[in-house]
Amino acid sequence: MKTIKPILLTVLFTTLSLCANAQKNYTVNTKSTFEVAGTSTVHDWVMRSTEGTGTANLTVKDSKLAGLNSLTITLLAESLKSSKTSMDKVAYEALNTETNQTIEYVLKSAEKINETTWNLTGIYTIAGVSKEYNTQVRVTADNGTFTIQGSNQITFGDFEMTPPKAALGVVKTGKDLTVIFNIILS
Repeated sequence: MKTIKPILLTVLFTTLSLCANAQKNYTVNTKSTFEVAGTSTVHDWVMRSTEGTGTANLTVKDSKLAGLNSLTITLLAESLKSSKTSMDKVAYEALNTETNQTIEYVLKSAEKINETTWNLTGIYTIAGVSKEYNTQVRVTADNGTFTIQGSNQITFGDFEMTPPKAALGVVKTGKDLTVIFNIILS
């Protein structure tokens, strides 16, 4: 009996330490938001989607993010919507959504800067073209759910797209875009 107690205590402490510092798979919550913002000769514009899907593998220690091991996000390109269907149509033409139906992000590496700031390196695939970007993100935790917020400055040219035009070329889209994301992992 005397030898069983130390063995049980060892097993118990080992189990507790593994639970306190464990890798866990997460999925993208339906409350996540994805936006693309830009300008035109008439007005600034934003296209939004809440239909992103994906998975992540995180290392969590004491309810805090200790490691971002993997992150993959897929967004149907035509789930991005503005307030005008005519704008959506020219955006889908620029994205060539008939051939390239999804926009994707795949994490290559993550570096923790401090408790809430991380530098991510990942590959965006937009309109069938892949390009690597570095992104500084803010990570917050709340009851086992993690939120990753950030943005990237990109251009149409980065992904071999021509900026859309409308109204016989009178309305022209600026070449610069901002990709904004608020990813909730649960």
